[in-house]
Amino acid sequence: MTESAESPQRVSSDRVAVWEVPLNSGLYMVEFEHGTTTGKRVVRVNGKDVLRRDWMFKLVGAEEFKIDKSVGRIKIDPVGIFAYRYCLEVDGKSFRQFIERQSKILKSWTTKTVDGTDLRVVLEKDTLDIYVNGEKVETQSDFVDGGTATHFEAANYPATLHALCTGIKKQPIIYSLTFNGEQIAEASE
Repeated sequence: MTESAESPQRVSSDRVAVWEVPLNSGLYMVEFEHGTTTGKRVVRVNGKDVLRRDWMFKLVGAEEFKIDKSVGRIKIDPVGIFAYRYCLEVDGKSFRQFIERQSKILKSWTTKTVDGTDLRVVLEKDTLDIYVNGEKVETQSDFVDGGTATHFEAANYPATLHALCTGIKKQPIIYSLTFNGEQIAEASE
């Protein structure tokens, strides 16, 4: 769970948890409000209400909701008198297990185009699919010395994903991205 600054347009004293959930379709911000005196529960994904319950008399339990095509579940457990623990599960895995799995199967890069538009490129390593701002793109791969070069377009600019074999067991393949002729550093999500 990561903390983030309150956004000025949506400050809530009932907000108790915030998580950043990396999926191949994007990075999703999940916020949870739990009004322990009002019985209110609100789940927001990227600032949009996806679940709202008012006047819940049972303060513990769980709430299920969608994060793109994945299923999110927030569990509310008591940890003392009027103290609660909030746990996020994604696709049936604890948040920690989900993040560990995502870090093994996804590689991502973020940059800006010439006109300043945000660009997020994601490689799904188990399928070798490439997503640009959440959309799967068509690719063309070529074998090169020591690996492959996968060519695609990102925001109407040329991009190439390089996969080089290292021969090292702990890190057998190194991935790098070239966008519009420039090397892009991997994102730390």
